[in-house]
Amino acid sequence: MSDIFPHDVAEAQARIAGRVHRTPLLSSETLNRALGHRIVFKAENLQKIGAFKLRGAMNTLLRLREEGRLPEHVCAFSSGNHAQAVAYAARELGVRATIFIPKQASRIKIAATRACGAEVVVTETRQIAEASVAALIDAGAAFIHPYDNPYVIAGQGTACLEALQDGVEADAVFAPCGGGGLMSGTWLATRLARPEAKVFATEPLIANDAAQTLRSGEIVKLSDTPMTVADGVRTLSVSPRTLHYLKQLDGLYEVSEEDILYWTQWLTHLLKSVIEPTSAMNMAGVVRWLRTQEAPRTVLVILSGGNIAPETQTQIWKTDYLQGFPKL
Repeated sequence: MSDIFPHDVAEAQARIAGRVHRTPLLSSETLNRALGHRIVFKAENLQKIGAFKLRGAMNTLLRLREEGRLPEHVCAFSSGNHAQAVAYAARELGVRATIFIPKQASRIKIAATRACGAEVVVTETRQIAEASVAALIDAGAAFIHPYDNPYVIAGQGTACLEALQDGVEADAVFAPCGGGGLMSGTWLATRLARPEAKVFATEPLIANDAAQTLRSGEIVKLSDTPMTVADGVRTLSVSPRTLHYLKQLDGLYEVSEEDILYWTQWLTHLLKSVIEPTSAMNMAGVVRWLRTQEAPRTVLVILSGGNIAPETQTQIWKTDYLQGFPKL
């Protein structure tokens, strides 16, 4: 289902310009010296709404407006960041939004979605949240899928495209994988701006539906919401559309909860910035790839977001992982 192409990411970038932040690049001299390589971070944690998801939601609604199909009402399901993104984009374009969020989602993300003006319906499970959009679609609302949407994917790819345009001569690009929208967009952007670079995904070991899918060749759907600390990737499965692009990746690394917590603590310190565990997870994959390299490399890491609930902060810091740096 190759219905999105590298040029779609460039078109999305032009479309959303001025509507989203062109986020900065961050680095840590301490980390680079310790690893013997250059790591550059694209700071989407400093994006409006605190996550890359705004890019896809904004691109989708602006594209619909271009086509004369801007709806009066949009709906979505989400574990948090996509919810905020759709709510924000809808408010900016004068569209009513209803978002279904499972109760396992971060409380701060639920509150922030309401603050953006959306009607929020909290459901018992993610499965119920996903099923609940059907009635609104039947009533005429436009559904914005968190990842199985070509306009969303193209928008998400603009984060990577910006970083590569800003001079990151990456040998490899890493991003987290939930439903695969960011990963798909990242692969497309890399093919456009730096085709020689390798592209890798990371995923929690206890939420490894994408890894299972790639191994089996058929989409594996988790039976229940995986309670990884990386709450931005608590998706149940990838889609046929995103699987097409995931198959083009150079690899996918499965990451333990301990390693996610370790790198969340260290990146928070090293970058002096709030980093979601979903973002920090990338570094476990980066280190594993760098072990296979015989020469110094430059790696671009997409920091997908920085929205952390107080209860997640407690979980992150209840155990001290700040010893033994760096974890090689």
